[in-house]
Amino acid sequence: MLHFGKRFLAFHIRFSVCIGMLSLATTSWAEPEPPHLPQPAREFRAAWVATVANIDWPSEPGLTSEQQQQEFTRIVERAVELNLNALIFQVRPAADALFDSAFEPWSPYLTGTMGKPPTPAYDPLAFAIKTAHEHGIELHVWFNPYRALHKSFQGKVSDDHISKVKPTAVKAYGGYLWLDPGDREAAQHSLDVMLDVVRRYDIDGVHMDDYFYPYPVKDDDGHEVPFPDDASFANAQADGYEGTRDDWRRSNVDWLVEKLHHYTKQMKPWVRVGISPFGIWRPGYPESIKGFDAYDKLYADAKKWLQEGWVDYLTPQLYWTIESKGQSYPKLLEWWSEQNTKQVHLWPGNYTSRVGMKEGTNWEADELLRQIEVTRQHPGATGNVHFSMKSLFDDYSDLGTKLQSGPYALPALVPLRNKNDSAPTNPSTDSKQPWLWVAWTKDGSGWNYEIVPGSTPKPDTDYVAKVDRDGNMSQPMTRN
Repeated sequence: MLHFGKRFLAFHIRFSVCIGMLSLATTSWAEPEPPHLPQPAREFRAAWVATVANIDWPSEPGLTSEQQQQEFTRIVERAVELNLNALIFQVRPAADALFDSAFEPWSPYLTGTMGKPPTPAYDPLAFAIKTAHEHGIELHVWFNPYRALHKSFQGKVSDDHISKVKPTAVKAYGGYLWLDPGDREAAQHSLDVMLDVVRRYDIDGVHMDDYFYPYPVKDDDGHEVPFPDDASFANAQADGYEGTRDDWRRSNVDWLVEKLHHYTKQMKPWVRVGISPFGIWRPGYPESIKGFDAYDKLYADAKKWLQEGWVDYLTPQLYWTIESKGQSYPKLLEWWSEQNTKQVHLWPGNYTSRVGMKEGTNWEADELLRQIEVTRQHPGATGNVHFSMKSLFDDYSDLGTKLQSGPYALPALVPLRNKNDSAPTNPSTDSKQPWLWVAWTKDGSGWNYEIVPGSTPKPDTDYVAKVDRDGNMSQPMTRN
């Protein structure tokens, strides 16, 4: 059941006149005594669109530009059908780019060849933003901060790849190549790539995933293989560092997180900065939780980032069931909420693709529906992010259908970016195109609403309100 606002907007008597540019007709707008208009829910409903190994998009490398665009448009249209309101689009799978970058080569997941642009030439990120926004969907860009080469790519590495340009900054580990987070030039390179996108594209958010220092691998004898950063740690010690290597590694990751947030807010304060860390901070937090230690193994102190305010939203990957004894979804959600002293947005990530796995390891679709309900019942969380879009696009076990008829039956607005923002001007007096329209109509069952992209003409409905890019909604207005 959707949670609507606790109170309705107040109305004040007001009249205005607008002159049509193509007609001499005059239309008056007024605010009568307010009816009981249902208010749209405020809930982040998103899905990750993974490009690494062609998980979600494009379906395979080597498609024509037109085929790629058609596929992405269908993803956006499916998001609209499901009443999602955001997509988190992977634009840097492994020190490569699904956008026109001066820093890194074109991704091989587009054409099959690293460094080769789509043919005919186009910018996939620019297209993705335009298409999403035309449909009223937010577009967040997703970066892998340190992975330099994924083992799924077996082709030739281009000469402008970071492993060729600065080989000392790149380390082989576990069948992958990784940027060394302790090499400040390597970390600065990742920061430059991300800030370049923030600067040049009209994005709604910038997002990093859980791959910081790589997940550890073991040798043939079962011993954990250390990450090969002896040289960079020695350099840090030569520069005066006196702490432990573990603390130094965490400080390296902290540096990138803090700088990304700081400079993003400096350039575009409205762009949200989000991170989706591993869902367990440390085993024993809370007491019943067991499992992988991201603080100790990935050197990711997500609790610190949350409490320092270095993120605008946190999406811990809570990839376990509600009943899991060692990794309980509701208990982990509760713990992350308790750490959220800055009250940033908490939008847990859900392992939605688990519904489509082979028999014996798969989940029932109802598990995901229940997890959404658990999230809604928790006052500290206001949305969910699904991994990944393919599971919803292909309607694994009718999950998409059940979402449409259940928790996502009605559309929702993304939670406010800034609660102190002022509402946009009433639609009767401002000709500026809004981000969204909320349109109300009345039928025999009562009042209903829909959310319409601002790029479409103003809805000819009983009541209409404007919504700006920060999520602020104007007072509803009606035509006399």
